Amino acid sequence: MDKVTTKGKGKRKAKSLNEDEKEIDTGPSLLTHINTSDAESEASGDSEEEKSDSEESSSEEEGDTEEDDSDETDSDDDDDGDAGYDSDNVEKAQSSADPDTRLPSENGKDEYEYDSSDEEDVRNTIGNIPVNWYDEYDHIGYDVEGNKLIKPKQADALDEFLAKVDDPNYWRTVKNKSTGQKVLLSEEDLKQIQRIQSSTHPGGSDDLYAPEITKRYRMHIPAPKEPLPGHAESYNPPEEYLFDEEEEAKWDGQEPEERRMDFKPEKFGSYRSVPKYEKFINDRFHRLLDLYMASRQRKMKMNVNPEDLIPKRPEKKDLQPYPTREGMIYKDHKDMVRTISPDPSGQWLASEKKDLQPYPTREGMIYKDHKDMVRTISPDPSGQWLASGSDDATVKVWEIATGRCMKTIPMAGKVTCVVWNPNPAINLIAASVGSDVVLINPNVGDKLLSSNTDSMLDGYTEAANTSDQKSPVTWSTANTEEHTRGVRLKIEHQQQEIVNFTWHAKGDYFATVQKGSKGQAVLIHQLSRRQTQAPFSKPKGLVQRVIFHPVHPYFFVATQQHIRIYNLVKQELHKKLQANCKYISSIDIHPGGDNLIIGSYDSRLCWFDLDLSTKPYQTLKYHKKALRQVAYHKHYPLFASASDDGSIIVSHGKVFTDQLLNPLIVTVKILRGHKTANHLSVLDCKFHPTQPWVFSSGADGTIRLFV
Repeated sequence: MDKVTTKGKGKRKAKSLNEDEKEIDTGPSLLTHINTSDAESEASGDSEEEKSDSEESSSEEEGDTEEDDSDETDSDDDDDGDAGYDSDNVEKAQSSADPDTRLPSENGKDEYEYDSSDEEDVRNTIGNIPVNWYDEYDHIGYDVEGNKLIKPKQADALDEFLAKVDDPNYWRTVKNKSTGQKVLLSEEDLKQIQRIQSSTHPGGSDDLYAPEITKRYRMHIPAPKEPLPGHAESYNPPEEYLFDEEEEAKWDGQEPEERRMDFKPEKFGSYRSVPKYEKFINDRFHRLLDLYMASRQRKMKMNVNPEDLIPKRPEKKDLQPYPTREGMIYKDHKDMVRTISPDPSGQWLASEKKDLQPYPTREGMIYKDHKDMVRTISPDPSGQWLASGSDDATVKVWEIATGRCMKTIPMAGKVTCVVWNPNPAINLIAASVGSDVVLINPNVGDKLLSSNTDSMLDGYTEAANTSDQKSPVTWSTANTEEHTRGVRLKIEHQQQEIVNFTWHAKGDYFATVQKGSKGQAVLIHQLSRRQTQAPFSKPKGLVQRVIFHPVHPYFFVATQQHIRIYNLVKQELHKKLQANCKYISSIDIHPGGDNLIIGSYDSRLCWFDLDLSTKPYQTLKYHKKALRQVAYHKHYPLFASASDDGSIIVSHGKVFTDQLLNPLIVTVKILRGHKTANHLSVLDCKFHPTQPWVFSSGADGTIRLFV
């Protein structure tokens, strides 16, 4: 029975060796080049097993010998110290392997003949020390028995090059740094490397929920720590942390995400009196869920010394020469000196304080006679008279030089616009009252000019109306009473009240803008033919202001945020300007026609260079409140803006004939004098046609002249 048992053990031993060999052959080991030797070893193992069976059946004595042999084999295996180690297979593998890739130790055994993916690699037992410590020795480490591991023979550069050219597997051969051995990668190893590089599962799993290998897994980023509890979370918090009734009611009425704290601070007599926290499990669950789901990012911080960022200032002596003390003072001017210029020889110096003058600097005269706010003013082309319209339902004509009110013309309602005809051969004032436009001959100044104006108006003969279109306005002649007051014509609009009126430079055409009207918001009228037409069937946006180009047949239409330029001859849109402001309040064009300024209710003044861009060339924000009016001077390089902050800002705006030079814009004077009434101050401003003077009208019922 003992012999039978021993023989059974021998068979089981041989079977275990074959199973180990199969594991080495099929596992993802780097030693894939011994597959052929494994097959031979399996065949030899089977033959030995059959031979032992035949010998057992023939004699028991031979069985005893076999038992002794198996015991000796077991003892040899124990001496080797490696489970599943087969000496026959090792010898065959050594004979068939490449001599350059096999490293025998001093006892003649190859310790690289096996590999186990489940255990730590113990072929080289030097531990976790740098391998370069063995550069000066002929061995690279020690095996488990303490024998030296001889370094493989190192090929020179020429041999490496020839191997690279001749060996087809050179590209898949790697070198083990800890052993110095060349290892040939198998197909499975290459696929595994490709899967790792493509951030997929290394084992090639088809599971959709298998985790991806991303940077999050490659680099450990510690989870953020929760903040430590403060005084409010104490069982006995200070009194200032406890809620009163008002704070508690406010906390209860807020949404959970709007609350400053997620809990109410409470006070207990002792720590043992604190009840169980009801949401503990819920909070812990959300905390763990955040740690699992929330993405993390490692932020790189640079420790930079602030002093290193400051450039080093050179020594003063290296920057010389430069002026260091006062040498001489030139005194003779009575006012500020704005500019100086030395001659090329350095002998003479010229100084001038009026480089930007003339411009108005002080208040010259006040015109007082209106009983309510003065919304609009307009000087005549000769510069001798001034017309004004007020909320007291009157139009007054003033003599500029003396300040006398020469004529008062009562109207049917509030006067919103008063504009003098720009043609010096016509003495005519246009005033808008409600939804009507009234043309007035003031009969001041040259009597011949006034009579010629009446003759021109009376000489009109009505032509036959051949078109079937109904006129949007009604032209009518003033009656006897109105004619005595100076009224000559009335144009009655059928829509809303008129908010803007403008003349063409030649004085025959004029345009009106009606408030809130859509289809006929803008109308163009011709005085000589007494005709009216609506150029736009439906304007784009709410029209605020319109103006004619002084030279070309262009028509400017300003909506709330855009200015559209239309060609009246071609009847098409020429250009669209973007104002970059919220609400346009006023507009004026330069006498040259290439520049434009607009004012807005958000305290901005925008200067446009029409040849440069569709966006403002420069935006000025000097006023503190809404701008009511902007105006160019007809002859001087000046422009002004009036605002509800009670100021009129006069600026120097010179436009050069050279196209390469940009306009020069300089603010030169801030004029004040009007008082604020009902949150309104300066409502209108106009320049004198020939002098560098500016007129202003305000909500205080006065008109002021600054010279």
